Amino acid sequence: MKTQTLIEMLAKGAGPAQPAPVLQRMAPVMALGLIASALFALVSAGAIPAAMWSTPAPWMKLIYGAGLALSAGWLTARLSRPVARTQWPVRALLAVFAVMFGIGAVALLTAAPEQRASALLGETWLTCPRNVVLLSLPALAGALWALRGLAPTRLGAAGFNAGLMAGSLGAMGYALVCPEVSATFVAVWYSLGILLTGLVGALLGPRLLRW
Repeated sequence: MKTQTLIEMLAKGAGPAQPAPVLQRMAPVMALGLIASALFALVSAGAIPAAMWSTPAPWMKLIYGAGLALSAGWLTARLSRPVARTQWPVRALLAVFAVMFGIGAVALLTAAPEQRASALLGETWLTCPRNVVLLSLPALAGALWALRGLAPTRLGAAGFNAGLMAGSLGAMGYALVCPEVSATFVAVWYSLGILLTGLVGALLGPRLLRW
């Protein structure tokens, strides 16, 4: 059989290309990961008092988590394909981190000296990063599953950014039960939990995403 004939036979049976395959795999993972983290958080710890929703604290956490989840998800989607450009997603991700750390730094510097330790540590600094990581695990498992069906070539980077995305979703779930109100606390300890989840993803990526 001639090569051209074989190509024509394969092309005829291929059917139309699937539209937006990356989005079709990643969007349900993000949605289900957020739902899972929220449910686990609410069942295990109980919701914050309703009065807290009239303050900026929970909204700040949710907006921060959503911004990171979207930018990390954008970067993960780019890394799911060979030779994709990542400059703009990387800039977006770093910008979200920078804005939150800037807000946290301003809040710390403008607080009264005797209140700075409380603003930084709150009451739950020891457990916050751990809880964010634990609540992120369902989303991380889903994100790695989604990436396995695509074509990542930078496996460590893809796993790390999948972990950042999952960690951000876990942080959003944790925001529903977290009593802390300080922007400094969120900038430091939420970010640490998100970055630790990214590290877990970076460790698992080369093992689970190889193809």
